[in-house]
Amino acid sequence: MAQRPFFSSSLLLLRSARRRRFSSLSSNPQNDAELVSNILLHHHNPFHAMESSLQLHGITLSPDLLHHTLLRLKHNSKIALVLFHYANSLPSPPLTSHAFHLLIDIVAKVRQYDVAWQLILQMDPPTSAAFLILIRRLIASGLTRQAVRAFDDIDTFVQTPPTSQDFIFLLDTLCKYGHVKLAAEVFNRRKHEYAADVKMYTVLVCGWCKIGRFDTAERFLEEMIERGVEPNVVTYNVFLDGICRRASLHPEDRFQRTIRDAQKMFDEMSSRGIEPDVTSFSIVLHVYSRAHKPELCLDKLKEMREKGICPTVATYTSVVKCLCSCGRLEEAEELLGEMVRSGVTPSAATYNCFFKEYRGRKDAESALKLYRKMKEEGLFAPTVHTYNILVGMFLQLNRVEIVREIWDDMKESGAGPDLDSYTMLIHGLCEKQKWRDACQYFVEMIEKGLLPQKVTFETLYRGLIQSDMLRTWRRLKKKLDEESIESPKEALAKSEALSIQFNRTSDKAGAVTARTCPTDLMIKHSNLQLHRDKRNLEE
Repeated sequence: MAQRPFFSSSLLLLRSARRRRFSSLSSNPQNDAELVSNILLHHHNPFHAMESSLQLHGITLSPDLLHHTLLRLKHNSKIALVLFHYANSLPSPPLTSHAFHLLIDIVAKVRQYDVAWQLILQMDPPTSAAFLILIRRLIASGLTRQAVRAFDDIDTFVQTPPTSQDFIFLLDTLCKYGHVKLAAEVFNRRKHEYAADVKMYTVLVCGWCKIGRFDTAERFLEEMIERGVEPNVVTYNVFLDGICRRASLHPEDRFQRTIRDAQKMFDEMSSRGIEPDVTSFSIVLHVYSRAHKPELCLDKLKEMREKGICPTVATYTSVVKCLCSCGRLEEAEELLGEMVRSGVTPSAATYNCFFKEYRGRKDAESALKLYRKMKEEGLFAPTVHTYNILVGMFLQLNRVEIVREIWDDMKESGAGPDLDSYTMLIHGLCEKQKWRDACQYFVEMIEKGLLPQKVTFETLYRGLIQSDMLRTWRRLKKKLDEESIESPKEALAKSEALSIQFNRTSDKAGAVTARTCPTDLMIKHSNLQLHRDKRNLEE
């Protein structure tokens, strides 16, 4: 079969790249990783995945080069997996535990949990860190019981029991994603296995506060003190944050009540000899910012300086956000300058305050001016959230050429695009009835291993049908079929095979029941999701 033109060009690029850059791989692996990832991203054929591996033929992959390349492929799970398998096929595989951890996180992020479990089994031996990465992704997807089971399996596969820090990680992750009741159940069952300390109680107090259950949080605080565990400033700060963050600040009497409750917490801290820190003050300052009280924000900032407490980037960002939302952009810019002079580097969140205000004003020119100034002067590295704000703004203003520029910058920077980026862009293009562009980005999204939401399928399908573009939809559907989306039968067979592999491994490690591998449930939430959405549309 004749070789594809793009593949020939990629080999030429690769040869020239090796002549230019790969003569001294160990000198700068980050630059080399940038080159390798660009070759893979720009010349990878998703329907013939092995070509990506062939493109790397002749390149010496060191552990550092593999690590940095995987970092740049964090939003491209399929290409990252192909690269990893290629590295594993080498006579001396440059695989480290860090490379495994990175790839487990990449595939679990797109709900390919069966692949993540296989990677853990390939490790020799598996590490606690690998399990914790998987546990975090499972909890983020709502698979909490499977996450707890995975935690129980650490002892079997890692050969060492989980530590107190591992247990705190489990509790903290459950609480962060709103599963506080389960976290409390797990804690109450196992608090005698692990010495309950101030960190464990603080995590649970934070969790209950986060969902507005202050009475339960207070009971945990009391239990903590009864057991002889003394709360610290962090414990009080999470309680203070819970009181302030969820409080409704309008009308004015609710704002005043929140401030009184916060003051009571300050008083209790003082009664126990605990000095409020920068976080304590920043929490209250954030309340002023949410309530759009710029004068109170500036006064609190002044009070902090007078007490010798140095404001952090989060503190300054709260004040900048308040000034921007109140339309006082000039004062916000002055504060930004003062922040830099004080040695505090603004973050992406700080600049996002300006972009959000420009978006609200539909001031495209000011947003574009600030964005290009940031690029030219290297003021900070924009996050995917920054790019998403700008893409959404310029889509609304029908500035498609600027959207393409920002999108290309986002891809080049490695910050994204992520699922939210693609979803927003595809929906925006559908609103503008730019169907071919929407289809192009939809296919690109699939190729990167990102599963589209059901609403994205439906929006694109309805738009194409209503625009009498049924042939376009059929071509799109054909490409999805070529992408080898698994049928339920194939997925179940894969799940059963993996279960057998787990049972064999379990027999070697020591008796572990069939519940060890929750892949049947995981498959339902990952590989079958895309198939079901597609089938529903066809019906």
